[in-house]
Amino acid sequence: MKGTKKGLTRLLMYSLLLLVAVFALFPVVYILLASFKSNQQILVGGTNIFPSEWHFENYIDAWNLANFGTLTLNSMFYAFFVVIGCILTATTCGYIFSRGKTRLTRMIYRMVLCSLFISLGTLALYPQLSLAKGMGLSGTLWGPIVIRVFGMNATQVFIATGNVNQIPRELDEAAKMDGCSFLGIFWRIVLPLLKSLMATVGLIAFRTAWSDYLLPYVFTISKRAQWPLVVGVISLKSSGEAASSWNLMLAGISISILPMLVVYLLLNRYFITGLTEGSVKG
Repeated sequence: MKGTKKGLTRLLMYSLLLLVAVFALFPVVYILLASFKSNQQILVGGTNIFPSEWHFENYIDAWNLANFGTLTLNSMFYAFFVVIGCILTATTCGYIFSRGKTRLTRMIYRMVLCSLFISLGTLALYPQLSLAKGMGLSGTLWGPIVIRVFGMNATQVFIATGNVNQIPRELDEAAKMDGCSFLGIFWRIVLPLLKSLMATVGLIAFRTAWSDYLLPYVFTISKRAQWPLVVGVISLKSSGEAASSWNLMLAGISISILPMLVVYLLLNRYFITGLTEGSVKG
């Protein structure tokens, strides 16, 4: 009886996981496979998700049509500085909130956590754009880079603070006895122990930057040469030949998806470690 009950429980659990996996992965698989179809085959539809003929030229046509070479370089530039900036700000803030236990830091930390439950959406675009104009950063990708880096991502800060809390304070005391300052302890002792956290924050920041559309588009709306990849892919919907060519649009989407999948597969182990380290109370 117990064995039967355990078997039914496992069957129910695996069925639920399979259902979640299908709904999560099917859109990505469909886009990747449809990107190799002809436009006619996509429009006709049908139940067969696999191409009857593989059209690899879709990627070449989409790449040339949208000038994806320049767009990819812009996305790499944007993502690189967002990732480096977010790693520095998240780890620094996590260290200060964990070790600098004052009334001010506690109050700011609570305010940061409150922002997890507040979403301004597009309402924040105008003040952000006004701030960037005041700093002379409008019309370039540096505007959204500064906003993403110094916008204090609450999730990243929360994860970073939890990870720093797991580092024994005895290391801080030993470093103080050797003459290290507060920031010196961070750079020489704490930061080298946060490799998994940096990979986690970097992956989250890379996902945000690589798939970012609205913020870069608003800042570079009149500077097509500075558009990142996702903005260029979306523009394919209204760009002459590709406006009615779903195969080219799906090929462009696949080009923008693949780097994110590759980066995640490479950093998956560190990502999981970075998330779980801060969840255990020390």
